[in-house]
Amino acid sequence: MKLLLVIKKEKDVLEKQVNKLNKIILLKNYIYILILVFGLHSLNSTAQETPFQRGSQYILGDVEVTGKISFNQQTVITFAGLEKGQKIIVPGEEISTAIKKIGKLGLFSDIDFYINEIKGDTIFLELSLIELPKLNEAKIIGLKNKKAEELLKEVNLTKGKVVNENLITTTKNFIENKYKKDGFYSVKTAINVIADTTAGNEVKMVINVDKGNKIKVSTIEIEGNQMFTDAKIRGAMSNTKIAFPGRFWKKSKYVKDKFKEDLVSILDKYKEKGYRDARIMYDSVVYNKSKDKLDIKLKIEEGRKYYFGDIKFLGNTIYTDQGLTSVLGIKKGDVYNGVLLQERISNKKNPDADDITNLYQNNGYLFSNINPVEVKTANDTIDFEIRIVEGPLAYFNKITVVGNDKTNDHVIYRELRTKPGQKYSKDALIRTIREIGQLGFFDPEAIDPQFKNVDPAAGTLDIEYNLVEKGSSQIELQGGYGGGGFIGTLGLSFNNFSVRNIFKKDAYKPLPMGDGQRMSLRLQGSQFFQTYSLTFSEPWLGGRKPVQFSTSISHSKQYLSNFRTRDIDRSRSFNITSLSLGLAKRLTVPDDFFVLSQSISYQYYDLNNYNTGLFTFGNGTSRNLSYTIGLSRNNKGVNPIYPVYGSEFSISAKFSPPYSLFKKIDYNRLRTQEEYKLRYDGTQTLSTTVGPDGFSEIQNGDFLQIVSTSSNGNIYRSVENNDYTLAATDEGKIDQKKFYWLEFYKIKLRGDWYTKIAGSNQHALVLRTLAEFGYLGAFNNERGIIPFERFFLGGDGLANFAMDGREIIQLRGYPNNSLSSIDGGAIYNKFSMELRYPITLKQQASIFVLTFLDAGVAFDDMKKYNPFVLQRSAGFGLRVFMPAFGLLGIDFGHGFDAIPGQTQKNGWETHFIIGQQF
Repeated sequence: MKLLLVIKKEKDVLEKQVNKLNKIILLKNYIYILILVFGLHSLNSTAQETPFQRGSQYILGDVEVTGKISFNQQTVITFAGLEKGQKIIVPGEEISTAIKKIGKLGLFSDIDFYINEIKGDTIFLELSLIELPKLNEAKIIGLKNKKAEELLKEVNLTKGKVVNENLITTTKNFIENKYKKDGFYSVKTAINVIADTTAGNEVKMVINVDKGNKIKVSTIEIEGNQMFTDAKIRGAMSNTKIAFPGRFWKKSKYVKDKFKEDLVSILDKYKEKGYRDARIMYDSVVYNKSKDKLDIKLKIEEGRKYYFGDIKFLGNTIYTDQGLTSVLGIKKGDVYNGVLLQERISNKKNPDADDITNLYQNNGYLFSNINPVEVKTANDTIDFEIRIVEGPLAYFNKITVVGNDKTNDHVIYRELRTKPGQKYSKDALIRTIREIGQLGFFDPEAIDPQFKNVDPAAGTLDIEYNLVEKGSSQIELQGGYGGGGFIGTLGLSFNNFSVRNIFKKDAYKPLPMGDGQRMSLRLQGSQFFQTYSLTFSEPWLGGRKPVQFSTSISHSKQYLSNFRTRDIDRSRSFNITSLSLGLAKRLTVPDDFFVLSQSISYQYYDLNNYNTGLFTFGNGTSRNLSYTIGLSRNNKGVNPIYPVYGSEFSISAKFSPPYSLFKKIDYNRLRTQEEYKLRYDGTQTLSTTVGPDGFSEIQNGDFLQIVSTSSNGNIYRSVENNDYTLAATDEGKIDQKKFYWLEFYKIKLRGDWYTKIAGSNQHALVLRTLAEFGYLGAFNNERGIIPFERFFLGGDGLANFAMDGREIIQLRGYPNNSLSSIDGGAIYNKFSMELRYPITLKQQASIFVLTFLDAGVAFDDMKKYNPFVLQRSAGFGLRVFMPAFGLLGIDFGHGFDAIPGQTQKNGWETHFIIGQQF
């Protein structure tokens, strides 16, 4: 009979077995396990008994590896630490160590050693292994397909993973903890491992997830509070809310970690009002089985109210006590506010706050440390010492950027505010993060500046900016119904273009990219119109200074159509060709958030038998040569899609040359009712050719003006002035002369503010407020306001096929262009408020929801203007930004007022937002 020495070890069970055996045998910290089996006929009935002496030393002759494994035999023996010819004790430390080494791999379920043969002092062993199966496929049931796919990615159950008890337990715990954090406290997970008969040693894993119901909060009872009402204390608990029907803005669920944060928030609320010693005596969370909800009870001890006493600064040499006191903003006798004190020392919620820590760090003192210490408490007054360790000045040393696979280094480096050799400045660091985010080429939420080689002794540090590149080009391919017909649009925007590589074959991947230039091509058309446009901009003209050059060219053609029958007359058209050139320079005074922009534009309008209400002439041309100058300041937050702080202000003036000053024309006289009704061709019979005042005789081809009418007929005079004869014979041609060169000026003002109400940047509730004003005027009141460049208020704000220089002003809750006259307004103002909350701000897609209040009004001239007679609306909407397609969204707006000319309020309108900016 074959002598068998078996040592079995299963992962996650071995330690328990060892602990039990330790109670029986403990010799020199080694564990020996000896199982001698004699007469096991089921294993090998013909085997001969092998003489074996326990604890004897042998020379290892060889180790044979058997079992179903996919590893090389010699690799296993080597890893076990066994070598042919070495001396071993059986059973002994060498065998035990080999088992432990192989077991730590986590690849085998059974590890068995057998004695095959003993020849003299030489022993031959057999190592039998059973390899753990590998994962072929994992499937989650009990969840919706999309949720199941996302969860599989999170647990990282990839094909080829070794399936052992640890993997199963870890997966189960991860899933259950994940759903418990979301309020599903009764979640249950069952994992079944099934052998895959179609493969080798592989298995399928089926994970059954039963989320159960969310555990919500039924009641929050509070005892001991006198300073604050129950409602105010519950309000301070931003994460734990009582469930009631209709609560959608903040889910009611109990999450232990969030509940603990809420308890701290309650104490902070007391500290803000002077109650430094406030504490929560106890808190209990009890499951109410009948309601399937939780009941929470809190008992608060408020303590007494305190006040600030003397506040002294120690260790400050750079700034005076007076200067630091001004930044601190707290005086002796003020009600104690521990939260405010900490924020004025170092505001953790706002990295660029006006606090003492930033005061030092923005001036190079990276290694400074400011610590407020209570030094005396007398009755209700607390004295403080603010102890300051200024440390040495720090300087930027090496600045590097990683992660920019497409964007060239110089595009990023020119935006950096942290330069080698400069004094360390936290403000410069934060500003650099903003500038990189504003480029639009990188995920703004993933910008991560890493401090490297920080050396306090030398006073230097390196900065490495870690970036995640995102798609910056966009394609706009859409179809929709507008203007009474189907509109198709193809738009291509290349926001990180490279002109200098345009002739290099290797640069086309698929286009030359990386130099930060922007080029876009847009084609739009329907059966009524076609529009073609090409724009290009270079943000750093010459590459040395932040001077942006931009240019655009466009052409559009519209055919006259019958609004009711939708019939199109292609022989009657209106064409516009436009060209513009612009320069914008970043200023340094008052600060470098200011930009001064200037541009010159030219439009050529060609009307071919195109008679509408807006144009009093249907044939002819107009020209618009104008100059625009604007001043703007933009310090909106890092993420241009979802800014959480900052503002943007702009003022601009656009005007043409004042042609009326160069050429005197009496436009009132041109509009005399009876002028130019007849042109003498030499065959007409006239009552007289000479008037009472000695008018010149009428010649063939002259334009005639009626001087007087009598029973004998009309008396005419000949008009010889060239200005008049050019005006021609009808009112339309008079207007054509008037608008041959457009004469106007336009003033616009805009202010846009972003304020974070609550939450971190990734989950910040943000209030956006907006105000706009625009005015279109005339240098010559007799000439009047031009029929172009007007303001059209109302609707989604999308300027689909506007071709006459008009500006479409968004005001949701009303039909497009419905709040201006049919010819457009000459003056308008608008106010808007939006409350925004992000669903996700990931690189693949940024999604946020909003609610809004809009109000605005437009008038035809300044005499009628009343800024307070407003059309108002409110509603809610959704925005989705994807790098490849730009901004998409939908708004549902309710108009509270009537459209001009109607008596009933407008009610609900749906607006689709496609490609519109913010």
